[in-house]
Amino acid sequence: MIGSIMKNPLLEVKLGKIRMKNPVMVASGTFGYGPEYADIVDLNRLGAIVVKGISLRPWEGNRTPRMVETRGGLVNAIGLQNPGVDRFVSDYIPFLDKFNVPVIVNVWGKSVGEYAEVARRFDGVKGIAGLELNISCPNIKKGGISFGTNVKSAASVISAARKATTLPIIPKLSPAVSDIGAFAKAAEDCGADAISLINTMPAMVIDVETRKPVLANVTGGLSGPAIHPIAVRLVWEAAKAVKIPIIGMGGVTCAEDAIELMLAGAAAVAVGTANFTDPHTVLRVIDGIESYLIKHRFGRVGDITGAARS
Repeated sequence: MIGSIMKNPLLEVKLGKIRMKNPVMVASGTFGYGPEYADIVDLNRLGAIVVKGISLRPWEGNRTPRMVETRGGLVNAIGLQNPGVDRFVSDYIPFLDKFNVPVIVNVWGKSVGEYAEVARRFDGVKGIAGLELNISCPNIKKGGISFGTNVKSAASVISAARKATTLPIIPKLSPAVSDIGAFAKAAEDCGADAISLINTMPAMVIDVETRKPVLANVTGGLSGPAIHPIAVRLVWEAAKAVKIPIIGMGGVTCAEDAIELMLAGAAAVAVGTANFTDPHTVLRVIDGIESYLIKHRFGRVGDITGAARS
């Protein structure tokens, strides 16, 4: 409800069992595993940290070059390079556990069984608040988007992960589908605690001088401001289909972008590509949301979730 002006509106949100002090997190793949930004950003101010995608075994990712800037965005084909479950737990969890911020681990696999096994291995690990299921990365040949663009395949991954862990699970959905509502509803029906969207848009860049694709992987995923209006639309449509919380992301560079996603139906938001250009963006987004709530006399941040729908 809208009440009198509050100097300190309530910013806390809950995603299933994950309690966040504010609705702003950092998107997987844009913030490393935490230590990379710890000397630049006060991690304790974040709503949550979502770390780079983790697979069952170490994975070297794609060949270089695997990133190129475009007008209004970034096309990447990193290919989910990561140290694997065991090394992530031993090398990074002790560091992350020092901070008062929920840690959500983005996980992926080449098969349904691998997704389930990764989820099982993280179950009960101290310091992990939840798992984001990456069923939408367009930059790998097995897994990722191959599961996320087919409702039955997506449901099989989500169901298997749900059976393998008691941790909250958050499927990350692909924008490269014709009916995002069907995927969102399938996730909810399979026991997801929340959903996140969107992942990058499949894209390609060609060097006109060499007449060859710029990326070694040929194609990659487009992120940044160019995809923001797409993200707003897909959050709007997903919110019509489900009751579970939505984490909105895609081209968030300022508080207004984040608020737009929340007005469309997101309960929380993630800052991604902007972390590369200005790591302090996430803190300005947090402050900007609070200022917006004060200016418009909202008592708590949840009041603006879906407010454009009324």
